[in-house]
Amino acid sequence: MKSKLKLTVKDLKHPVNFFAFGFGSGLYPKAPGTMGTIASIPIYYLLLTQLSILNYGIFLVATFILGIYICGKSSELLGVHDHGGIVWDEFVGFWLTMFMIPVEWYWIILGFILFRIFDILKPWPISWLDKNCEAGFGIMIDDVLAGIMASGCLHFIVFVAN
Repeated sequence: MKSKLKLTVKDLKHPVNFFAFGFGSGLYPKAPGTMGTIASIPIYYLLLTQLSILNYGIFLVATFILGIYICGKSSELLGVHDHGGIVWDEFVGFWLTMFMIPVEWYWIILGFILFRIFDILKPWPISWLDKNCEAGFGIMIDDVLAGIMASGCLHFIVFVAN
């Protein structure tokens, strides 16, 4: 269950919270997960699209592992498990959604929509992981699986469209 604990820019002074809250995008009071996903798009477009497939994959693994620490530590610092403003998991989930997808604005928009659908609705097994996994791993894994499922759908749509 996401917490309603109010946070401010002051809370971003700790580097872990700065990253966990998506450089501040998670502080948005309405739909912080959606705002975090939106904030991940420029990083995808400007950085990740320039990487080779291998380096993109390494980046995904590294940001997932780093995310386990960041999200877990931020939760610990706040005294709340999976605060709604923690959006690093949305960053990684969206980046995973877009892995090996052609770089066109319409695929980015569709990837965003598909990821948000899977992240919000949490179909099984995402919902099971969300309820049964703890700490930083628990915060990250449901969004990673949402990203994998969204990516699978997006890859299928790209394949059919081409």
